[in-house]
Amino acid sequence: MGILFTRMFSSVFGNKEARILVLGLDNAGKTTILYRLQMGEVVATIPTIGFNVETVQYNNIKFQVWDLGGQTSIRPYWRCYFPNTQAIIYVVDSSDTDRLAIAKDEFHAILEEEELKGAVVLIFANKQDLPGALDDAGVTESLELHKIKNRQWAIFKTSAIKGEGLFEGLDWLSNTLKSGA
Repeated sequence: MGILFTRMFSSVFGNKEARILVLGLDNAGKTTILYRLQMGEVVATIPTIGFNVETVQYNNIKFQVWDLGGQTSIRPYWRCYFPNTQAIIYVVDSSDTDRLAIAKDEFHAILEEEELKGAVVLIFANKQDLPGALDDAGVTESLELHKIKNRQWAIFKTSAIKGEGLFEGLDWLSNTLKSGA
C-alpha cells in the first residue's frame, strides 16, 4: 500500500515537493491514517505529543505528511508548521458528537490563517465504523462547511481502521493539487 501511495503521488507531482498537514482534535485518528497510508496497515498508536512526519520518496519525489498532535495544549503550536503547506487534511472523529463544536471552531481558525490561504482542504469524516457516527452530510453541517467560499475543499467518509474512504480522498487531493500546479 505504501508503494501504491508513493506511485500515486509520483505521477502527480513529478519532481516537486508537497507538504501536507494532518490536523484535527486529539483522538480523531490522524496518526492511524498517516501510518495506514504509509505502511498499508493499522499500527498501535499513542497520543501524539508534538508531531509525526513521514516522507515518501519515489523517483525523485519528496512527499511530506506532517501529523500534528491535537491536544488543547498543543494546538497553539500548529501555526509553526503552516508555512509552505499545499494542503490540509482535517480529520474529524464523526462519533465524538460532543466535541464537534470544538472541531468546527479549530477548523475555521485554521482557515483564517494567512499562511494557509492557498492550501486546499480535505476533510476526513473518520470513524464511520463506530455506532452513532455522523455521516459526511452531518459532519458537513456540524463544521459549517457551506461557509467556505475561498478555497477548494471536499469531505469523505472514512474508517482509518478499515482503510475505507482514504484513497478516494487522496484521489481528490492529488487531482486538485495537480490541476493547481
